[in-house]
Parts: sequence; C-alpha cells; structure tokens
Amino acid sequence: MPQPRVSVIIPAHNEAGAIGLVLTEIPAGLAQEVIVVDNNSTDNTGEMARAGGATVLREPRPGYGYACLAGMAHAFGRPQSEQPDIVVFLDGDHSDFPEQMPELLAPLLRGEADLVIGSRALGVREKGSLLPQQRFGNWLAARLLNLRYGGTVTDLGPFRAVTAPALLRIGMEDKTYGWTVEMQVKAARLGLRTVEVPVRYRKRIGTSKVSGTVRGTLGAGYKILWTIFKYW
Repeated sequence: MPQPRVSVIIPAHNEAGAIGLVLTEIPAGLAQEVIVVDNNSTDNTGEMARAGGATVLREPRPGYGYACLAGMAHAFGRPQSEQPDIVVFLDGDHSDFPEQMPELLAPLLRGEADLVIGSRALGVREKGSLLPQQRFGNWLAARLLNLRYGGTVTDLGPFRAVTAPALLRIGMEDKTYGWTVEMQVKAARLGLRTVEVPVRYRKRIGTSKVSGTVRGTLGAGYKILWTIFKYW
C-alpha cells in the first residue's frame, strides 16, 4: 500500500514566537507539505514559518476559518496526483503536541475513521492551559452535539486529522470561530465515522486572541452555539 500523502494546515496570527517550535516538533517525514497560513499577522510569523521549511500563504482576512479555507484551497488546487489523502489541522501557538500526529493518523490509516479529533478532555492538560470559559464552552457544545446526534463527543479540539474525501464531502464554509464545530456537526449529519484520541495540551505561547479577551470569548461562544443550532 503506498504511503498516503499528508498535508498539515496551520492557521497562524501573530505567532512568531511559537511557529518555529511547532514546525520543529512535527515528526520528520510524516507530511509531504506543511502549510502555514499567515492570517493577517503584524509580526514576522510568515518569515519564521518560511525559515522553518513551511509553505507560507498570506490570508489578509482575519478569521480562523478564512485561514483554514486558504490552506485547503492551496492543498486541493493542484493536480489530483499531488493532492493530499489526509489533512491535519494544527494550531500555531505551541499548545498542541505535534509529535502526537501519528496517534491521530492511526485510525485513518487503519480504515476505522474518517475524522479524528484530538481530545484535550481525554488527555493530560497542563494546569492553566484551558481557561474556565474554554472548559465550559467545550462541555456545553459537546453535550449539545451528543444530545442531537447520539455520540460521545468530549471536545472541539483544533488538533484533528481527516481524510481528503471526507473533508471535501463535508464542504466547509465557516470563516471564523465556528470552524471546528461545523466540521463535527456536518460529519455527524453525513454519518461519517468520527473518533477521538486523547492528546496532551499545554499553555500556549503568547496571549490567546479568543479566550484571552472578553470579546473573543463571547464571540466564539455565540458562533459555536449558533453553528450547532443552524444545523439542528
């Protein structure tokens, strides 16, 4: 069986202090391409990512979803023979552990899943890595997803892997905070096989643009709930 082509997409906004570390911790030889989407940064995130060997794209429109969509457009905008078989999404703030990528890929490679979510709730978390509002928001969103679709979701973690056919079938649209939950809601609606694997989580480098501000927290919470009920 040929080695599957893996593309890693990392949205990054002002992550100059972290992105280099993230890139060095991705297991060597695992991904055919690592795409860092510089999402309207005002620091040298793009230069640091390029120095780390990544393909760097510039997305001037602020928004997590905008950045992910830009990475997908690049990955799938090539001839079929060069497109990925699997796409991994990973944050650029060094809160995830990129060395756990093989654990996320394993269920996909065994043919047991279409989408794998790295669950911080099931894994070991560094104290203070998830703020109270994040823990509550994840708990509430997971409860709603399980209530509606009968699953056992525990997290909306950004560290995830998905097969290319499943990702294209899902048809991602969200431009901002609803990206992760949209993927999980649509996967459930389509009957795709979603599994969770425990992942470690640590304090991010720098201040969160979402949970680190009242505006970001409220905006993310509203968008996540709105997305869930939009597809209810």
